[in-house]
Amino acid sequence: MIYNKPYECMERSEIELFQFEKLQSTINRLIIQVPFYRDLFQKNGLTPSDIISLDDLQRIPFTNKETLRQNYPYGLFAVPLREVVRIHTSSGTTGMPIVIGYTKNDIDHWTELVARVLVAGGMTKDDVIQVAYNYGLFTGGLGFHYGAEKVGASVIPSSSHNPEGQLHIMKYYKTTVLVCTPSYALTLAETREELGIKPQELSLRFGIFGAEPWSEKVREKIEQGFQIIAYDTYGISEIMGPGVATECEVREGLHIFEDHFIPEVVNPDTGERLPYGEEGELVITTITKEAIPLLRFRTGDITSLNYEPCKCGRTMVRMSRVKKRTDDTIFYHGVKIQPAQIEDIIMKAEGLLPHYQIVLDSDESGDTFTVKVELDERLFSDEIRKIQEMQTSVEKQIEKELGIESEVKFVEPRSLERTINKTKHVIDNRKK
Repeated sequence: MIYNKPYECMERSEIELFQFEKLQSTINRLIIQVPFYRDLFQKNGLTPSDIISLDDLQRIPFTNKETLRQNYPYGLFAVPLREVVRIHTSSGTTGMPIVIGYTKNDIDHWTELVARVLVAGGMTKDDVIQVAYNYGLFTGGLGFHYGAEKVGASVIPSSSHNPEGQLHIMKYYKTTVLVCTPSYALTLAETREELGIKPQELSLRFGIFGAEPWSEKVREKIEQGFQIIAYDTYGISEIMGPGVATECEVREGLHIFEDHFIPEVVNPDTGERLPYGEEGELVITTITKEAIPLLRFRTGDITSLNYEPCKCGRTMVRMSRVKKRTDDTIFYHGVKIQPAQIEDIIMKAEGLLPHYQIVLDSDESGDTFTVKVELDERLFSDEIRKIQEMQTSVEKQIEKELGIESEVKFVEPRSLERTINKTKHVIDNRKK
């Protein structure tokens, strides 16, 4: 199903013309309303008239989270505060939270974009959606709430209920659609099993999960745990929140809603724009935001772009699933490591649960790399020697694939932190 066919199925030439007209309007408004952008253009010898095509966008310098922090809290707002009807912030998992403002039109656009996400997954007005994202300054809860109401579905704002409470609601309120982080979906699947609730006792049809990178192995675990279809979705608080891109029923990449965002992929080290299909850092320019438009915002997410038409009928570009971020990179003994690489090794090992934490420390002999992994409780009864052999096997696999020595520690199920928000997989205690 497609929520807004005229926009989601535009011809490529129509999309690009639409984008350029909106881009020109956005740039002209920013130069007038926001001192930061006026100074940015002047320092780089640019004027709005220099941007005469979409290709000229790359002449404009990047913005990033640091840009927003330096202008905290309202320095990048392009409208008076009296026109801002809502304020959210980013999660703050990588530093000081960023303040994001929304005008009434911004809220209306955001609501429709999330409606597109939900309909792409198959949601109708006959569904009952359980929103298990945190409500409040984080964009996930209210973003999905408004979008679901736009579709006409029944909304259960279960938010920060504990896992047992979530499962009670899911079973007795007959939830058909679940939205939350993938890591929290895993926790709910484990809780379902612990409570002895069979998937057949639930009315759940599908789930849409986002707000953090997740792998195909995690998708399989969620789908097996609930006997549902799991869709990936992409949003970023600084840009809008949920509703930037989503999977359709084909699940071969996430459609970016190009009538609101212009995507680019660049080399994360040099900033050079990369050809379509090459993997790099996603950069987004907003073209309909009123309160806080952003030009060439570096998201930190690693992906690639595919402009081939999709079997679903949508013509908008697809981004590959985000499995890693530039700011998640661990530098250890001269090696660049992504948490996703550790996760892949863990998920291939039998008996390990998909909950882990990487702890970096320093002692007299130097830096240490420890991986804590939850072990299936059925294996805790095995003899110590067998468990030690399993640990050694994972350590050898990490050394083989990543070239580093590590210490793997198996811990009891549920001993690592569970949260409805983004899961923090890396704890870096090293001396700076």
